[in-house]
Amino acid sequence: MKKVIGLWLVLVALSFTGGGFSSAVVAQSKPVSHAAFDQQLKKFVSSNGTVNYKAWRQERPALQAYLKLLSENAPSSKWTQQEQLAYWINAYNAFTIERILMDYPVKSIKDLGGKVTFVNTVWDQKFFKIGGKAVDLNYIEHSILRKNFEEPRIHFAIVCASVSCPKLRNEAFTAANLEKQLENQTIQFINDPTKNKITATKAELSEIFNWFSGDFRKNGTVLQFVNRYSKIKANPKAKISYKDYNWALNGI
Repeated sequence: MKKVIGLWLVLVALSFTGGGFSSAVVAQSKPVSHAAFDQQLKKFVSSNGTVNYKAWRQERPALQAYLKLLSENAPSSKWTQQEQLAYWINAYNAFTIERILMDYPVKSIKDLGGKVTFVNTVWDQKFFKIGGKAVDLNYIEHSILRKNFEEPRIHFAIVCASVSCPKLRNEAFTAANLEKQLENQTIQFINDPTKNKITATKAELSEIFNWFSGDFRKNGTVLQFVNRYSKIKANPKAKISYKDYNWALNGI
């Protein structure tokens, strides 16, 4: 895993202090524990990624306590890259869950905002804070994870609460297990026939590979990336198409 460039760390520190984030938050040298989130994931998420939002809503204060911990302890340059990445992945997933619980019951996360192809979507809503500054899910995904970490596997770790998304892992991401967790998420997603259908001559892929194709092409083609993890290898001239995305809620 490549390191975040030093310049970014300087810019982040400046944006946190000058842009409304508390300098006291940035100065935190000890990474937060994700144990509380881990306990909740184990309790409310099945091994196949089905989320029991109905039950989780009854214990929402526990999730909110964890979110408060995240909000008050943004990563600093003193954290390792693995610690920072685990924080942002967990933050994205935990705040996504909170957004569903805010308006539960819902049939789809898209019901909470505009269409995904337009502005003012649920992902643009600044419904939470990091270090005192209101931010949104798109900020975490595009301005932090995709921009500052050269790690395409994050697309199989962050979850948008929908059937066609990668499954929500029923454990929190941690610095110590991050490499294993990212690898496992990627393998499971690519080899899940409900997400991707791959043969030697055809590759019917998730729209994730279309939306974020640039992230997967940094070290080769999209198909080469897929073949690294697929049990069935598609030949280089295999026909590529993309599956319709099912935005139905990934749970009950």
